[in-house]
Amino acid sequence: MAIKGVSLSVAEGELVSLIGANGSGKSTLLQAVCGLLPGWEGELAFKNDSLKGLHPPAIVQKGISLVPEGRLIFPPLSVLDNLKLGAYTRYRKKQHIEIAQDLEMVMTLFPVLKERTRQAAGTLSGGEQQMLAIGRALMAKPSLLLLDEPSMGLAPLLVDKILKTLVQLRENGITILLVEQNAQAALKIADRGYVLETGRVVLQGNSEDLLADDEVKRAYLGKDYGDFYDGRG
Repeated sequence: MAIKGVSLSVAEGELVSLIGANGSGKSTLLQAVCGLLPGWEGELAFKNDSLKGLHPPAIVQKGISLVPEGRLIFPPLSVLDNLKLGAYTRYRKKQHIEIAQDLEMVMTLFPVLKERTRQAAGTLSGGEQQMLAIGRALMAKPSLLLLDEPSMGLAPLLVDKILKTLVQLRENGITILLVEQNAQAALKIADRGYVLETGRVVLQGNSEDLLADDEVKRAYLGKDYGDFYDGRG
């Protein structure tokens, strides 16, 4: 059992960080929220509606999108087709005008994608693929965005850009739950945080308190990594 007895909440408009070591259950938790791991026990509610028993497409339609670990883009398809796939549940509702507007929003957020709409997604750099994965999730028009290790394998400058983008999305009204091993960088942009160990929440609080906590410093922060971007200014 990867997670057991986990209780957490994310308020509308918050950016909440979930940190923990490899194998602590972070990705499992996100997959459960998205309906990718059926059969779990307990309660899970979004905007006061239960998500229990719902399949992933229904959860996406309710307003929850996941940027998965490893990006999981479709390499042979073009950048544009990858983005359009993010809106697949919306095409059923004939939201073509709104989809076009959101596509332009994503291109504005990540100008490099606009330059490469016809390029095969698999030929993009790692950072560009991460931007594409985030853009694809945004095309579902989520009110809650889940991100699983978005900084993995990226150079520091690209990590900084991705984190700045998350802050911008939060300022634009999107609620965010961020799973991130880079604890210091994640907590610096988050409002609150949870620490997960072996499937259980062992610590929670506002980001400033967690950054200053000796146990968090020992287990997750280690030496000073330098001046990461501080999303609160």
